[in-house]
Amino acid sequence: MNISLNFENQRIDGRVALPASKSISNRVLIINALSDSCLPIENLADCDDTRSMVRVLEADTNLFDIGHAGTAMRFLTAYLSKIVGKWILTGSERMKQRPIGVLVEALRQLGARIHYLEKDGYPPLEICGSYLSGGTIEIPASVSSQYVSALLMIAPYMEKGLEMRLTGKIVSATYIDMTLQIMREFGVEACREGAFIRVRPGEYRPIAYRVESDWSAASYFYELLAIADDGNMTLKGLSAQSMQGDSKQCEVWEKLGIKTTFRDEVVCLFKGKPEVTLLEYDFVEMPDLVQSFAVACCLMNIPFYFRGVETLRIKETDRLQALIQELGKLGYRLKAKGNDSLYWEGERGDVFADLRIATYNDHRMAMAFAPAALKFPGLVIQDREVVSKSFPRFWEELFRCFGREFSVTSERSSG
Repeated sequence: MNISLNFENQRIDGRVALPASKSISNRVLIINALSDSCLPIENLADCDDTRSMVRVLEADTNLFDIGHAGTAMRFLTAYLSKIVGKWILTGSERMKQRPIGVLVEALRQLGARIHYLEKDGYPPLEICGSYLSGGTIEIPASVSSQYVSALLMIAPYMEKGLEMRLTGKIVSATYIDMTLQIMREFGVEACREGAFIRVRPGEYRPIAYRVESDWSAASYFYELLAIADDGNMTLKGLSAQSMQGDSKQCEVWEKLGIKTTFRDEVVCLFKGKPEVTLLEYDFVEMPDLVQSFAVACCLMNIPFYFRGVETLRIKETDRLQALIQELGKLGYRLKAKGNDSLYWEGERGDVFADLRIATYNDHRMAMAFAPAALKFPGLVIQDREVVSKSFPRFWEELFRCFGREFSVTSERSSG
């Protein structure tokens, strides 16, 4: 179902409850399962990706369909490689178009037995879980940090442990460091020095764990306030000492006029004047935030040049093309330079008469474009339920910023 948004009030005054981090949740679930722990995981993310992980880890079958959950596909490919048995791992049609050959080849070098059931290099997979020898490998780090994290989490259970050298440009290194930090919290030896990572053989020890709130989800409310005429906002459950790389976004939003202050796991946002007339930034450590910043810059009439966007071509959709297409409907003519950059030079065109934003089965397209309704009343976001992938209560929290309750009574609801 779609949702039509009308926000007459241009002042934002919200206190937002963010979801738990799915990035942390999914890593903790894998490591917790490997430790055979029965201790609690508190504040586990309640979203499609994490539910897919839980469903597989608790299942008594050997056939798993994880839908659109890309993180689950990558992490479970590695996890099932060391769990004795024969497993079939598949997903949606879009998932079958997302490459996984780099991870499969690395696992094969470490002793895994994995076969492609349809197209080489892509799901679905047949995995014969067994003993893994481990050892030394090289892996390209320019495609997805999740391949690296998937290997790292099972590395303590390899006979020789794992010594990994990352080749090429390292994307999303903060997510690799997040994985290593969680592994150390569960009691294994793991360290990274530049492009070299070493994990000693060992076992995870069971511990109780509490998951942080999600800094990625915070970006949509920073964006909302940046586009609004005035206001302030409070985001609960965040801290400046987060292990999440997306926590660095506050420094970039400050360039767009949003000031951030921290106190007792609460983030307070205040609207000010932008510091720049052109936003240039390398998003190699925060690729999931490109959509939020692209929409915000366009609606604030601030041209931009974004680098570090290589991984966006193989996300839930081709996010570079999706941004060009959908912002084009609002009259903003974006351009991409290969896979390396996305930019807008201020060029404008005609606005579509019927403003319907396609979401392409991508939760971040829906959430990043929702604040655009401040400038385009009546904007329709197609497939509103897609936000369940990471932030099921997004619409409720968005409406609360305008002092209103969110309710759905028909296929197209008005805000």
